[in-house]
Order: sequence, then C-alpha cells, then structure tokens
Amino acid sequence: MELTWYGRTCIRLKGKDAVVVNDPYPSIVGPTGRGITGDVVTYSHPDDAPLAKKPVKTSRDGLTAIPTSLEPAFILDGPGEYEVHDALVTGVRTYRDDARGASRGRQTAFVTELDGLHTIHLGDIGHELTQEKLSDIGRVDIACVPIGGALTATRAAALIAQLDPRIVVPMPVCEDEADCDDALKKFLHEMGAEPSVQPKLVVTSSSLPTETTTVVLESRGKA
Repeated sequence: MELTWYGRTCIRLKGKDAVVVNDPYPSIVGPTGRGITGDVVTYSHPDDAPLAKKPVKTSRDGLTAIPTSLEPAFILDGPGEYEVHDALVTGVRTYRDDARGASRGRQTAFVTELDGLHTIHLGDIGHELTQEKLSDIGRVDIACVPIGGALTATRAAALIAQLDPRIVVPMPVCEDEADCDDALKKFLHEMGAEPSVQPKLVVTSSSLPTETTTVVLESRGKA
C-alpha cells in the first residue's frame, strides 16, 4: 500500500484494488482536486469553510463540497461499516473536542483495510478513546493523527499509545507553519522519534516494523 499526505488531514491510501482518499477538502486540494482520484472518499467532519454559492456536488450531509476530480468516488461522511471496491471501511463516531462535541462538533474516525493493512485516519479528533471505541476500531497497523489541533503533543502521544500501531503518520493541522513545526517537534519528542522526512510511505503487511515507528511525510500539496 502507498500512503501520501496532501496537507492538514488529507491522506490518500492506494492499494492494489482500491484507492481511498481521506479529507480532501477544497481548502486543501482546491475545488478541482488537482487531479487526485479515488474510489472512496471519507470526510471526518463537515467542511469548516462555507459552501460556494454555485451548484456543486456535496457529501451526503450536504455540508462539504466534493472536488471535481473526486466526484465519481463513493462518499462516506458518518459512522458505519462499508465495503466498497474491495476496501473495507469502518466509521467510528468521535469528537473534535474533549466534551463530546460541545465546542467543536462531532466527527468520524475511519479505519480502512487495504492490502491486509488496517489504517486509522483520526481526522481532527480532540480526545483520547474509551475502551468501547477502541473495541469498535480493532487492530491498527498505521495511525494518521492530527498534530497541533485540539490535542496537545502529550495527549496525541497518549492516544497513539492506546491504539498501539506499528506506524504513526503525524498530520500537522495548525494554520501557521511555524506553529505546526513547533507542534510536530514536541510530538516527536513525546514519541522519542528522530525526524526523518520522506515523500510517501510504501508498506506491506510483511514490512511493518516490530516497534511503533513515526514517519514524517512531505506535503504533496506543497509540490
């Protein structure tokens, strides 16, 4: 499987038989999607930006515009279990704050099974997980976690400890690049990881590391 980061919480998972794109908000990839294609698109929460006035295809809740290059994809924006194009996707109800969504709203964390690998995309999560949520999520090989948002570096590391993945992909979500750099530095310190930036992650079930490893990706959106 090939994992690419496009900025903020936008992740593309390319497997042998399906491509899943997480959080391709127009604010990240533009209204046309810059040519990004996929079979399945997931949105962890409604778009923070208002919809354009001109008619556009939207998510099922009508609150998020779909970039034109991804309009043919199957769109998921809520909890449930789905099997689309040989991809198994499970949406788990979570929140963007530590008060069950009272301040920043609800969201969905998506677990995708591709090529025998279980990847969780935590969206813009703002809390650690209950035992019930951990049971709903199940095994995790790769965790994509937001850095610099509602979670402090310490709490993000605690969340990762709960999930116990083999690979961690941090997704800096700060508005300011300097703030993101600082948040990422603090998270890497919490994880005891040395920063090693690479353009994309290519991994198979047989090549997973034996211990939790943090992989910092270059943003494809800056290319």
